[in-house]
Amino acid sequence: MREPNPEKLDALVNRMLGDVGACVTGALVVLGDHLGLYKAMADSDGMTPEELAKATGYKERYLREWLSAQAASGFIEYDDETEKFSLNPEQAMVFANEDSPAFFAGGFEIVQSMWMDEAKIEDAFRTGKGLGWHEHSNCLFRGTERFFRPGYNANLIGSWIPALDGVKDKLERGANVADVGCGHGASTILMAQAYPKSHFTGFDYHGPSIERAKEAAEKAGVADHVTFERASASDFPERKYDLVAMFDCLHDMGDPVGAGKHVKQSLAKDGTWMIVEPMAKDCLKDNLNPVGRIFYGASTMICTPASLSQDVGLGLGAQAGEMKLRKVALDAGFSHFRRAAETPFNMVLEARP
Repeated sequence: MREPNPEKLDALVNRMLGDVGACVTGALVVLGDHLGLYKAMADSDGMTPEELAKATGYKERYLREWLSAQAASGFIEYDDETEKFSLNPEQAMVFANEDSPAFFAGGFEIVQSMWMDEAKIEDAFRTGKGLGWHEHSNCLFRGTERFFRPGYNANLIGSWIPALDGVKDKLERGANVADVGCGHGASTILMAQAYPKSHFTGFDYHGPSIERAKEAAEKAGVADHVTFERASASDFPERKYDLVAMFDCLHDMGDPVGAGKHVKQSLAKDGTWMIVEPMAKDCLKDNLNPVGRIFYGASTMICTPASLSQDVGLGLGAQAGEMKLRKVALDAGFSHFRRAAETPFNMVLEARP
């Protein structure tokens, strides 16, 4: 074994100290989110543990320890003079406001599922088998909706759809739209709220997610022009859609080319396939950054096993990059492909026959 460089070792150990702290704090974020602690603090100028206990009904001794850990992480503020804890406006956006484009609490539920399902992925590494989306812990499904919804809220209606050629006008006049791999229906419902003259159908093979989406549509008041059906990307009904959308799911599919062929058959003559995928460059070295770190990790634990559990098992992964996604679209028979929009976390791709 080669001798380590002491300075590099010290730097790595310090990095590990921070990362272990992040892992520990992640569990506390999930706990505080589930208990409603951030929301209870959001409108307050500051609360002692006793005051938070009175407001929530939880035991003061537990709250004092949780608050101290959150303050040590910089997730909440602590005033030594008043001995009160508070959320500043930025912290409230990240932890308490689910409509905020910066809301992050849902992401920690995704991470929770990775820990809970680690033994299943370990077995997949040993056997080469996949692990289907439906085989994960329930916190993954809830966390995925809550993590991605803020990005959709911030971008889908305001910039992504307008970036597609002619799609916004069609939706305003009245169009037929399929949202494939819709999960809990966050993207479907958001589009339905913005374009009441159009009809939207969300498809997902995961039955419990479809039931949750139906409930969400009723609650949002859009059930009159939104329906949800259980179907996969390769067998959803062909109804000549003006727009078929796939949000952060194409790379999870075992046969994305086959799914693309089915989309092409399902489109109206001048229809559009909108593909929203995690942001990634085409070369590995260009993805070795904080965003790539998250997406490669999620891809290892969730996305690639999902693809390998299905027929073909192409295993694109969450950092496939535009070139591989372009090849999928071209192999599926599409002749037009371009990047229409992007954010630090997503790229929006447009494919047309």
